[in-house]
Amino acid sequence: MRYFILAGEASGDLHASHLMRELKKADGDAEFTFFGGDLMLNEGGTLLKHYREMAFMGLIPVVLNLHKIRKNFRIARQSLLEFNPDVLILVDYPGFNLRMAEFAHLSGIKVFYYISPKIWAWKTKRVYKVKKFVDQMFTIFPFETEFYKKYNYPVNFVGNPTIDELSVRPNQEETFAEFTQRNTLPGKPIIALLAGSRRQEIKRILPVLVEVSLRFPEYQFVIAGAPSQSQTLYTEVLGKSSIPVVFGQTYELLQQSTAALVASGTATLETAFIQIPQVVCYRVEAGRLGTLVKNLMIKIPYFSLVNLIANREIVKELFQQFCTPETVGDELDKILTDSDYRNAMLEGYNEVVNSLGGAGCAERAAKMMIDLLTIKELKG
Repeated sequence: MRYFILAGEASGDLHASHLMRELKKADGDAEFTFFGGDLMLNEGGTLLKHYREMAFMGLIPVVLNLHKIRKNFRIARQSLLEFNPDVLILVDYPGFNLRMAEFAHLSGIKVFYYISPKIWAWKTKRVYKVKKFVDQMFTIFPFETEFYKKYNYPVNFVGNPTIDELSVRPNQEETFAEFTQRNTLPGKPIIALLAGSRRQEIKRILPVLVEVSLRFPEYQFVIAGAPSQSQTLYTEVLGKSSIPVVFGQTYELLQQSTAALVASGTATLETAFIQIPQVVCYRVEAGRLGTLVKNLMIKIPYFSLVNLIANREIVKELFQQFCTPETVGDELDKILTDSDYRNAMLEGYNEVVNSLGGAGCAERAAKMMIDLLTIKELKG
């Protein structure tokens, strides 16, 4: 069969490449044309546009690059019709992909969506576009099933790709001594700092975590460097602080840590899988106004994936004006000194990880997609 895949960012490239690998295993005649990245290209097929040429985030960058965005749409629409695939597979990236879903649907092409956009958190009205233009949705969080059920739209929960990646992560047998020696670190126990991946995110959160580190001299604090950033940014933000930064070793760092201070996002789930107690910290621009905007726009009770999946507080979330050196430090101290509190968090982690269905997300999704494509009557 012929698959046209649209992935507009690095994470989409990663997840789509795994899906392509599994589609090839289950469909020996698979042909691919796609928007994506190098990982997808390694799986074969025709790369039409690299995600680096599509990554416009925020109002101003979008306005300044409208001509490029329109050009990308023209290329995608024309190529889709020329390739005439059995299915268009969309991977997250809702602003672009939902428009393409509409075009494909009106052109008589089946539409599958792999990894739902986060419309359960904001821009909830997009669910009506999903219902109208997407034939099948493949979700990666169990709570998404209930969200879509409220709109009478059944979905296919296939597990979570993060579990796959963590299950085969490198250096799982590495000892603490080997890790510290390899990275020229002292022998003190480690607190991992995962301060996000975006420049402004790091600049807002990391100074708070640096202050926290001064309160715990018996521990060494180590930063997991974001792959999209350079040492220059961390040097600028750290100032006189000598906290080391390690790049390309987030999982290894977490594995050797006693606790972690983590910016919200997938990192909270990764930390839970590796069984490291954490404090979730997040700050946005605009001070208390940011809290007001969050309360008005975001439709979910928690902002960390761990708590969202469990539907209860397993890890402490400290947002905006509540994310201070004092509050973060107090929570970290509780994790380090209160064994009952720490153990309860680890038990909650097990509940979360078990609910995600184990490894094999991409394999399940690929087999389900192929099965559905052999059925003559699909919705829409």
